[in-house]
Amino acid sequence: MAAAMQYFTQAFGAKVPHPDKYDMLMDIATEEFSHLEIVGATIQMLLKGVNGELKDAADNSEIMQVMNGKAAKESIVHQAITANPQFAIITGGGVTPRNSQGIPWCASYIHSNGDLTVDLRSNLASESRAKIVYEHLMKFTDDPYIQETLSFLMTREVAHYKMFEAALDSISNNFPPGVLQGDPRFTQQYYNTSPANSVRGPWNEGEMPGMGKNWEYIADPVANVKETEGLTVNTDPMTKELAETEKVNKQMSKLKSTEVKSAEPKGVAQWSTFAEPAGALKS
Repeated sequence: MAAAMQYFTQAFGAKVPHPDKYDMLMDIATEEFSHLEIVGATIQMLLKGVNGELKDAADNSEIMQVMNGKAAKESIVHQAITANPQFAIITGGGVTPRNSQGIPWCASYIHSNGDLTVDLRSNLASESRAKIVYEHLMKFTDDPYIQETLSFLMTREVAHYKMFEAALDSISNNFPPGVLQGDPRFTQQYYNTSPANSVRGPWNEGEMPGMGKNWEYIADPVANVKETEGLTVNTDPMTKELAETEKVNKQMSKLKSTEVKSAEPKGVAQWSTFAEPAGALKS
């Protein structure tokens, strides 16, 4: 549900400036709804027999009696009912969009920031989390059909990840997200706040990925703060770099604005691309 709604809402903002990405987001969002159907159908099939007993209002016996003579798998269903009585009391065995603690689904689960590069990065994270959750779920069942279902769903998350990755790579000037560049005075410092267990790697030494500048390793951050009075004195003013950054900011602002404005259709705004029927009244 969260994935489907996230991609749908992101698609609306992408339709004008990025119609190709709009198409992709709509396609993947629609597929996510099919995944919701797969999960819901799987749950209902696993509850075969149990739902019928829950509907027997005339039977006052304890729910455990429903399980007498059933397989061990159904006994586990009973344990789930005991741990989460909402299953039997509130939902009556029906499938509802709630998490494993019974908390209802809400719109705060979705991320749509109005910047396609930000949204695509959010989607990469979402697909990564979904993939690992399916992987963990597969450890909890030996049912070959459930294994096959979860494996399919997990694999489609991998496919979606690569789709979003390719879409992000196809957008030029996709870093940093948004329009404004980072302040060149503070973009390359790595502060070593764990001196007892210091580790060097490509995240704090050598060239910064794709930035054309090297990391500045601050071995003693406390001493650095004192020496620079909180980075206010004794630092390179970087006047030239700041001027260049401001220039890029203006260029990117104009570029992004022009990109959206030029994509806006002239005349009356219309979402659908269907042609007007012959003889239709003109406004």
